[in-house]
Amino acid sequence: MATQHDHIHELIEKLEALPPERIAEVEDFIDFLNNRSTDRRLTQAASQTAEPSLAQVWDNPDDAVYDQL
Repeated sequence: MATQHDHIHELIEKLEALPPERIAEVEDFIDFLNNRSTDRRLTQAASQTAEPSLAQVWDNPDDAVYDQL
């Protein structure tokens, strides 16, 4: 079974075979993946922070009938 170290070594070998302009594209893609992960964590944190303040709006007697749908 391949280890993470083996995968990293394989990736490095593939990177070394690429021309410089392709390496720049790979770097941009890695940055994109990292930013996307950060954006998702920030979105989840904001949602969790907002839940208590929105609970009053969501949980009220007038809208309780919709909870049963």
